[in-house]
This record gives sequence, C-alpha cells and structure tokens, in this order.
Amino acid sequence: MANLTRIPVGRIFSFWSRSFSSPIKTPFFSSTLSHVPSYKISTTAHYSSPPPSPPPPLSAAMNTQVFSSSSRWRPMCLYFTQGKCTQMDDPSHLEKFNHDCSRDLQVNGTDIEKKRSQNVDFLLVIDLEGKVEILEFPVLLIDAKSLSLVDFFHRFVRPTKMSEQSVNKYIEGKYGEIGVDRVWHDTAQPFKEVMQQFEAWLSQHNLWEKERGGRLTRAAFVTCGNWDLKTKIPQQCEVSGIKLPPYFMEWINLKDVYLNFYGREARGMMSMMKQLEIPSLGCHHLGIDDSKNIARVLQRMLVDGALMQVTAKRNPVSQKVEFLFENRIQHPSRQRQ
Repeated sequence: MANLTRIPVGRIFSFWSRSFSSPIKTPFFSSTLSHVPSYKISTTAHYSSPPPSPPPPLSAAMNTQVFSSSSRWRPMCLYFTQGKCTQMDDPSHLEKFNHDCSRDLQVNGTDIEKKRSQNVDFLLVIDLEGKVEILEFPVLLIDAKSLSLVDFFHRFVRPTKMSEQSVNKYIEGKYGEIGVDRVWHDTAQPFKEVMQQFEAWLSQHNLWEKERGGRLTRAAFVTCGNWDLKTKIPQQCEVSGIKLPPYFMEWINLKDVYLNFYGREARGMMSMMKQLEIPSLGCHHLGIDDSKNIARVLQRMLVDGALMQVTAKRNPVSQKVEFLFENRIQHPSRQRQ
C-alpha cells in the first residue's frame, strides 16, 4: 500500500464559502451556475506520497469556475499551470483538481458575431503580483477573433535581492492566507529565468522575434491599470540586472478603454466586473485568477463592440511614458495605477 501523507488544506478551501455566497447569473458566458451546492470540506486531505523529487503535488490554486449544471467545480492545480504536475495519470488527483485553464473563459458563439475587428490578432492579458519584487507572472493569450484562450504562461517568481527570512515573511503575508505559500516555495524561479522562458513561449506562438527588434508582432499586452508595465516591470528588470525588453514598451490599459467605451468610470477589476454583472472567479490577488477575471472583462467588452487600442507607449531612449488617451483613469495618490 502506498504511503499516505496527511496535508492540512483547511485554509486552501477557506474562500469557497465567500466565492459561492450567492447564485451566479450572467447571460454572457456559455456556462452558468444557477445553484451552488453546499460543500463539506474536511480539514485534512490524503495524498499518495510522491517520489522524493519533484515536490509533492499539493494543488493549491483558487479558481471558482462556472460550468454547466452537469459539471462539478474543482480548484485549479497550480503545479499544472507551471508545467510541474506529476500526477496527470492519477485519477483521484484529476477528480479533485482541474487542469483545463480555458473552462472559465468560454463565450457563447452567437456573441462572437457581434464583435468588431481588432488591430491585432492576439491579446496578452497580464496581471503581476508583488509590491517589493514580482512574486507571480501570469499571462493569458486570447485570440482576438474567436475570443478563446489559446494558451497561458504562469510562473511564480523568487525575489533576488531579499533575504530568505524576508522572503518567507513576504510570502506568508501574500499567499499564506489562501494556502498558496507551499506551491510558491516549491516552484518559484528567479525573474531572469522566468523571462527567458517567457520569451521562448512568445516565440513558440510566433509573437516575438529577437532578430526583428524584439517587439511584439500581431499582439498587444492588456493590463488593468498602468502599474504592471509602466512601473513594476522596469523596477524588476533593474533589480534583476537585465535590460527592459522591447516588447514591454506599449500596452492597453483596459480601464482607460472601458472609460471611453462605456462612458463611465471603473477604478479596478472588481468595479468593472460589478458594473458588467460578471461574477468574480477564484481568489482576488492570486495573479492567475485575476488574469482570468480581467480576460472575462476583456471578452465582454469585445463582444459589446469595443476596439482595443494601445493606451500607453514608452520612449525607448528617454524611458518616458506617453499616455495616448486624453480621457483616462488617474490615481495621483496611489503608486499602483
């Protein structure tokens, strides 16, 4: 008989009751959940002991998914999102945890017909996590025509200039309450290595060629605010001792497009979702979940007829950022825009 390891997971699922506090109703997405059953979650879970290496497959992502009535919600495996799940052949693991990132991002086929043509073929939704240094780097690749999820890139990032004690305290405060600290410690990599993997991923999808100047081709980044690419990426590049990549020189701030398209202000992702009556999925401030929620807002705006235009550009020489929309969201008293 295989050895069993008892792993407390009470806090991993502690957000479930909050996520399912009310029925979810939305006409936009193809799958709806009109009734959410009550779950009795044991505070202790049993997992078969894995081989000594790689790390044990504690799947700790917090994705509240919207399925058809015949499907059962399962949390996303965060080892899988980083290509490190070792139990893909274990039926019990697959029964407990979801390994399909696209399930949250399906759109009704009839809605796609209403959208307008875009200036790019693909949209890269990015939402970084980490104030001192970047802790999480998630990117979702959305097809601008079909609005479907083509692929995703997700890495946890290990700070390079912080002491081990500071990192542990940092991670416990950031991810401990939602039970993601274990998977972060198991999988986090230095930012420089993450960027190398990200560029290989971009090249795989023919969105970037270093030999052609290093800018994106047929694609544009989409952010919820200017902070991610205006402030944090340049800071992290400096800390990590690398040059700011050319593909980070321009982006689409979804909040500015939202303001100009709908004629009303929304100062954050949650505000946009509330105004559009889109249910919030997963755990707020877990980057992969926030990226999905931003992508859902993006899909809705595209269906409604919005045109995604670049809202900010950085001068590669002076590094000064030019904002292209006269009417835009501004947060003068906050660091994170």
